[in-house]
Amino acid sequence: MPDQTSFTERSYQLHAEHLAHIDRQGRDPLERLTTLKNSIHDWRHERMYRLLDPLLLWKGRWLTIGDGIGTDAHWLLGQGADAVASDIGDALLKRAQKEGFIREYRRENAERIQLPDNAFDYALCKEAYHHFPRPFLAVYEMLRVARRAVVLIEPQDPLQQSALLLWLRNFLNRISPGALQRIWKNQYSFEEVGNYVYKISEREMEKAAMGIGLPALAFCGLNDYVKEDPELCRAPPKPAFWNKVKRHIAFKNLLCRLGLIPYRLLCCIIFKEKAPEEVVAALEAKGFRYVELPANPYAK
Repeated sequence: MPDQTSFTERSYQLHAEHLAHIDRQGRDPLERLTTLKNSIHDWRHERMYRLLDPLLLWKGRWLTIGDGIGTDAHWLLGQGADAVASDIGDALLKRAQKEGFIREYRRENAERIQLPDNAFDYALCKEAYHHFPRPFLAVYEMLRVARRAVVLIEPQDPLQQSALLLWLRNFLNRISPGALQRIWKNQYSFEEVGNYVYKISEREMEKAAMGIGLPALAFCGLNDYVKEDPELCRAPPKPAFWNKVKRHIAFKNLLCRLGLIPYRLLCCIIFKEKAPEEVVAALEAKGFRYVELPANPYAK
């Protein structure tokens, strides 16, 4: 049987090495903080960040997790929030701090955050959770160090959100185990840096919160345009291409509203304390579904 501890350490080592040597690929590793401003690529991420607006009304200190070059902390600082960036490797965070994009950073393993309980008000993990070899350990660590809430913005597991896909998977498994994988080529997705792509679902987050007696959750779906196209990095973008991107997202949004497909991304907020009424109202206005969870009657 493989040594799981060794595999986990190797996975984090691969990610740290990737961050340390990413500038060898011939492009500035801090380009999202510099040359990509005002591009469609920048606009895509801004759409994700704007999901945090309701929580910014409830002022507090943020810790960003898996924040490779500090883009998440940089955005929060730009909104007037206090934010500290962290990642498994700090090579690029050092440079981001030196060049004035972030104020503070920490080198942290998401599974073993070297901070006391409730050290920050919020923890944000944007498009990094799916890299972790043991992501639920990271969730519990984020919940430990965050006093109010943990925010995940990650790819959504379509099987857990689409009744049709779930039925198809179960039906095909009864006929021929593995048949779905022959049809759905990226059912088991891996990235070149060495990780399995761990997608999230509402149900998984709900169970995690219920298991430790947390009071509330909030969910919001988001579609994106994800293609390897140099036009995404052009600043300013060509109007025709930008219109194409917007049409693509609008069409996916229509299919989602009709219940035909799930959203590609899911923003999940796991609350450790109930949000104030004005924050809940702002979440709902933004398109979130705020869910208050029942208390365990046997563990009061």
